[in-house]
Amino acid sequence: MKIVLAGAYGNLGADIFRTLTKQGHEVTALDMMQRDIGVGSGFKFIKVDVTDPKTLEGVCDGADAVITTVGLTKGSATVSNYDIDYQGNLNLLNEAKRAGIKNFVYISVIKADTAPDVPMVHAKYLFEEELKKSGLTYVIHRPTGYFYDIIKVFRPMIEKGKVTLLGKNPVYANIVSTEDFAKFIVDHITDENVTYSVGGKEKYSYEEIARMCFEAAGKEPVIKRASPGIFDMLAWINKLKKNGKEAVIRFSKWTLTHDMVGDTVVGDMSFAEYIKKSFSK
Repeated sequence: MKIVLAGAYGNLGADIFRTLTKQGHEVTALDMMQRDIGVGSGFKFIKVDVTDPKTLEGVCDGADAVITTVGLTKGSATVSNYDIDYQGNLNLLNEAKRAGIKNFVYISVIKADTAPDVPMVHAKYLFEEELKKSGLTYVIHRPTGYFYDIIKVFRPMIEKGKVTLLGKNPVYANIVSTEDFAKFIVDHITDENVTYSVGGKEKYSYEEIARMCFEAAGKEPVIKRASPGIFDMLAWINKLKKNGKEAVIRFSKWTLTHDMVGDTVVGDMSFAEYIKKSFSK
């Protein structure tokens, strides 16, 4: 198949890219910049800015399907999640419709329809709704979270010797590896009008994850709990500063206070083993 892959050089995008090429698909890679991810040759790269529809003109011509991982994952003072996750993907969807694309695959986030006050989640939900009424055959993936993202959150706390969790109750997640998730995405490109809540094979509470990280790092576990209200205060302060960090803070609070358990379990990779390897480097 001829596949347009938007966000091809992000962490998940790169694993999807590698999976597509291994399976013999013809890939048009869209992103703001290109990097070496070990896919060799035989693909086409187009530099795009999804907020500018002119840069997307013609990118879907002749393709069979679009896969988009596009989303704003860090704070920005110049663009918002509604600019990227919603409007940017909508610009790509409109171009796909113009080009006569049949299949459109979107990577969202678990429970996207439950958090209207969290921009990093709500913007994705708004795009999901646009995709559903577009007339294209769609697949929406709602992952729980990725191995590398969780380690990115926990590593600084482990290095400082103390992990702070939110609230009094345990919160659970079955995190998925991007490699396993990428294969699932590619294997289900042509599914018709479905939404998958995707997670990995192991479910842990965040406290269990913290203890595994401490053990892997060879440190005694020190785990504290704080009121979620602290994040509300931080979000309010950063909103006043207009530095773009408010959305990230609200997303962090949301993920740390809600179970993130996908009922579509994919892959064979072990998060526990990933933790051990991550802290042994």
